[in-house]
Amino acid sequence: MTEAGLSKPSKGPLLVFDGDCAFCTSAVNRLKAILPVFPPTSPWQWLDLDEYGLTTDDVTRYAWVVTSRHQYAGHLAGSALLRMQPTFGWRFLGHLIATPPVSWVASLVYDWVAANRHRLPGGTPACAMPRAE
Repeated sequence: MTEAGLSKPSKGPLLVFDGDCAFCTSAVNRLKAILPVFPPTSPWQWLDLDEYGLTTDDVTRYAWVVTSRHQYAGHLAGSALLRMQPTFGWRFLGHLIATPPVSWVASLVYDWVAANRHRLPGGTPACAMPRAE
C-alpha cells in the first residue's frame, strides 16, 4: 500500500498526474466533469512508482493511464481515457488520437502543452517542467 492507500491496480485503470502542478490538477478536474466515465486518479507524488513500473522522469514528463496490462503516456493516456467512454463519439475520438497521422499532431500538441503548462490558465511557476540537464 502507498501513502494514499492505493496499490497497483489489478482490474481498472489509474490516471497518474503531477499533483504539484495546478494546471494538471485543474485539467484532471475538468475532464472528470466532462467525461461520463473516469478512472481513479492519483498524483504521482502519492505513489510508489516502482509498483507501477514508472520512474520520476516518466511522471514529470507525462500524465499516465496505468492498467494491469498497459501503460499509456501523454497523448496516448488521453486517448485511453476517451476509449473507455460509453459513447461512440468519445471512443472514436480516442482511437483517432492514437492513429497516425493524427497521433503525430496529438503528440506535438501534448508536448507543447506540457512544456508550457506553467504559462497556461491555472498554471503557476511550480508547474514548470524540470530543465533538461
